Amino acid sequence: MEQYDIAIIGAGPAGLFCAIHAAGPGVRVLILEKNSRPGVKLRISGSGQCNITHEGDIRTFFSRYGTHGQFLKPALLSFTNLALIRFFEKHHLPMEITDGGKVFPVSRNAMDVCDVLSRECRNRGVLLRCREPVHRVENADPGFVLYTAGNTFSTKNLVIATGGASYPKTGSTGDGYRLAASFGHTINGIGPALTPLLIRNFPFTDLAGMSFAGLPFSIWRENRKIFDGRGDVLFTHTGLSGPGILDHSRNIRADDEIRLSFAGPVQRDAFVREFLDTISRAPTRSIKTIIAGLGIPERLARLLPDLAGIPEDSTGAHLTAAGRTRLIGLLTACPLVVSALGDLSVAMVTRGGIVLDEVNAKTMESKIVSGLFFAGEVVDIDGDTGGFNLQAAFSTGFLAAQGIRERAGKGT
Repeated sequence: MEQYDIAIIGAGPAGLFCAIHAAGPGVRVLILEKNSRPGVKLRISGSGQCNITHEGDIRTFFSRYGTHGQFLKPALLSFTNLALIRFFEKHHLPMEITDGGKVFPVSRNAMDVCDVLSRECRNRGVLLRCREPVHRVENADPGFVLYTAGNTFSTKNLVIATGGASYPKTGSTGDGYRLAASFGHTINGIGPALTPLLIRNFPFTDLAGMSFAGLPFSIWRENRKIFDGRGDVLFTHTGLSGPGILDHSRNIRADDEIRLSFAGPVQRDAFVREFLDTISRAPTRSIKTIIAGLGIPERLARLLPDLAGIPEDSTGAHLTAAGRTRLIGLLTACPLVVSALGDLSVAMVTRGGIVLDEVNAKTMESKIVSGLFFAGEVVDIDGDTGGFNLQAAFSTGFLAAQGIRERAGKGT
């Protein structure tokens, strides 16, 4: 049986970063990875360009993880976005910030990020064994025993950094949930996050590719508003996407109603007055021309009257009260019913995971089993688009390494 001080299951960003910062003289660190190479999901992140983090004060990150951002405070403060940028630049991979605040390697190549992490693991004496999926783990008290198809390993400390269950073709098939549950941990409901919405009888299929910056929208469930805000929205062939939709998909369920305000952030009453004033000034102008004059994209302006049941080429003078009400409703709160969310095969990250109450936020150590640590998406954390999920992976990996070092310093 091979013996190690630290064994890490999963060679994604969280696992690799944990290994780098846990390794040291006389410390034997092992990473077991089921894929044929490390960082498979990382290599395709950001369409292969790898948006590793976001600019700004790290404290602004706390609100970018739904209701669970407070749990991440110790991790994010222990290894910030600036520290992450410095890490890669120290290892000769310069970074650049886009106008939207996203941080990418200048090369725009996720492979370069993987190469830095893999090289640094080798430099620090970390043993990486690929094609070595872990089938079972036992608590040896103290320590752990790990079983793969042909080998058995013992370790003083164990880190589960297997990722979530999204993009299963990359190896993220929820293995960490099974292993954590075997130690008595509770797993919150797993589902897709950062995923597009499929809309029932979607009326804007022909407008696929049309996008709206900062579009006001609300989410309704059983006639009760559960969210009201703004975000970038994109029409697809089957429904809605774009950062505004993706960021809130963690809270959206089938049969919810999304109401889009194409009129912008204006009160309905104020919009009605502006609409009627426009008609009164030019009663012979066509409805679609009037709508386009209010800042609505031309192709959408041609479609909305039809959806409101208004005859083509109708003018303002011929607009009935009922038609006007329907049209204003579509312009200020266009209702679209969610038939389904994009499943785990297309979701960027996973909603749910190991219950946070069972994990020490200051060390990432299990509160149930001593010496068991977690890092990355396997815990119940998912962030907004823009590099927040990778930052969480790196930060929790770093904090887990610090937790292991602290534990070793206490002689446990």
